[in-house]
Amino acid sequence: MADKTKKPLLSEFPPVTTEQWMEKITADLKGADFEKKLVWKTNEGFNVRPFYRSEDLDGVKYLDSLPGEFPYVRGTKKENSWYVRQDIKAVDGVAANEKALDVLTKGVNSLGFTFCKKVEDFDSELEKVLKNIISDEIEINFSTTHGSKKLLKALVAYLKKTNRDLSKVKGSVNFDTLGCLTSTGKACHSFDELFDHAKEVVEAGKDLPNFKTICVNAKLFNNAGSSIVQELAFGLSMGNEYLAQLVERGVSVNDAASTIKFNFGVGGNYFMEIAKLRAARMLWATIVKSYSPTGNEPTKMAIHCETSQWNKTIYDPYVNMLRTQTEAMSATIGGADSLTVQPFDTIFKESDKFSERIARNQQLLLKEESHFDKITDPSAGSYYIENLTNSIAEQAWALFVEVENKGGYTEALKEGFIQSTVKETADKRKKAIATRRENLLGTNQFPNFTEKVAGAINPDQDKKGRSVCDGDTTVEALPSSRGAEDFEALRLATEAAAKQPKVFMLTYGNLAMRLARSQFSSNFFACAGYQVIDNNGFKTVEEGVEAAKAAGADIIVLCSSDDEYTEAAPKAFEAINGEAIFVVAGAPACADDLKAKGITNFINVRSNVLETLQGFSKELGL
Repeated sequence: MADKTKKPLLSEFPPVTTEQWMEKITADLKGADFEKKLVWKTNEGFNVRPFYRSEDLDGVKYLDSLPGEFPYVRGTKKENSWYVRQDIKAVDGVAANEKALDVLTKGVNSLGFTFCKKVEDFDSELEKVLKNIISDEIEINFSTTHGSKKLLKALVAYLKKTNRDLSKVKGSVNFDTLGCLTSTGKACHSFDELFDHAKEVVEAGKDLPNFKTICVNAKLFNNAGSSIVQELAFGLSMGNEYLAQLVERGVSVNDAASTIKFNFGVGGNYFMEIAKLRAARMLWATIVKSYSPTGNEPTKMAIHCETSQWNKTIYDPYVNMLRTQTEAMSATIGGADSLTVQPFDTIFKESDKFSERIARNQQLLLKEESHFDKITDPSAGSYYIENLTNSIAEQAWALFVEVENKGGYTEALKEGFIQSTVKETADKRKKAIATRRENLLGTNQFPNFTEKVAGAINPDQDKKGRSVCDGDTTVEALPSSRGAEDFEALRLATEAAAKQPKVFMLTYGNLAMRLARSQFSSNFFACAGYQVIDNNGFKTVEEGVEAAKAAGADIIVLCSSDDEYTEAAPKAFEAINGEAIFVVAGAPACADDLKAKGITNFINVRSNVLETLQGFSKELGL
């Protein structure tokens, strides 16, 4: 019998209205502007508030849907299972097979074979690559720059030869002519011929109902520095272009939609990336539904995720493991069907057994120890996540409609709209990195002072695996870069120099201020790979200058308090007498007076770190 004396846990606490919350926040801000202090201006085109309430979900229509129900915001299936994928370069078929069989014993249940060169005989090659890989529980995926149709025909023949049930074989072929065109700017055929070929590829895979033969590589935008909204909108537009062109060529809506798979990148914006995948499923279901398919099954979006390249770094590369871990969490919480965690060193060299093992285990930790596969859509019901999902969906849909109004993805690409939109965002993000409004630890903030990497990297690694085509230039290629590249180029130039510049901290005066500013300045100059010489403090400015000259300093940084700069900076500048670059740490009120005396170099939290360091490197002849 129920105990009537028991009360709900929160019954003794009166409800708090939104107005009361705002009154409290306003009081705590003590006159500071709420919008400027607490509202986050995102790259996605909408603002994020510091708190959300249940009333913020009014008007959101999908909240009553369950996992596995249209429009699939909460996932296309009732359980949160995903395939742990590892990609293997199939340069040698036998070696690729040996590696595949090995990793299948280590937790992987999805294989991605990449044929790096043109394959003349897929029948023979698949015999080698797929030998003894017979389980229907394993996904097999292929990526080739040439011959997707031939590959599919050879695959069907091989599976029949080995008595496999074709209806149970799962996987994909990474056929994406629009992605190739986007990344290279080149096409081997006319646009009509490209989509004719897409139809042929779909037909070649018709005997494999659980095989995806058209892949939409939205990750291209992610890796180029796009916003989350842009990646989603342009990816949806690519998918819609394939869908429309296939239907126009006589492929049924059900068959066309069911053969499409989306490959998304996953960046470091943790909650946004979760919301992106939830919004993606809803929007794709809406798009496919408009083609009037039979049933809702074709409206389900198949999603493969891959950790982003944009935010990965050459310097302090082990931090990449932390980045890929949060990205893997976003993908799996967001309901990805399969996931590739890129090894932490993949952007600068061929990954080895250690880095590949770590990458595998990052996913296995989420499954075996954190039990992420035991709960479907765990973020559902969060006022914050639901608002992010809705906001991303609204912004992505608006951009998708804008592309469609231009005639669709291909026309927008010809016009240069896609490329310029992504480049504008990437440039904005790079500026944020240059000014430390966006941090890449170990690169533009808190670098490893003594780290040297030039001898351990392959400078062409970033270019490996990119799509190639022998066709004529058709459109402007999508710019491809990483956020850390400019800082890395600066530091690599320092490594290559005959003499590493020395930066001397001339610490003087107020103890707290000189220590704080020397720490800031040491961190600042170490981002360029300069040798930093820090000091506890000098009794006089002249003593500090003398010590700096004795140390062979190329740059001398005066670290003191604003009040002391009025006299100390001119003394130091005069004592240095042009024998080294003189820098003042901070933005003192007397800066204009100091500039009038010839002191021009100041560093502070408002500095563009990259441009400032590039200027010093140029002055030093690096």
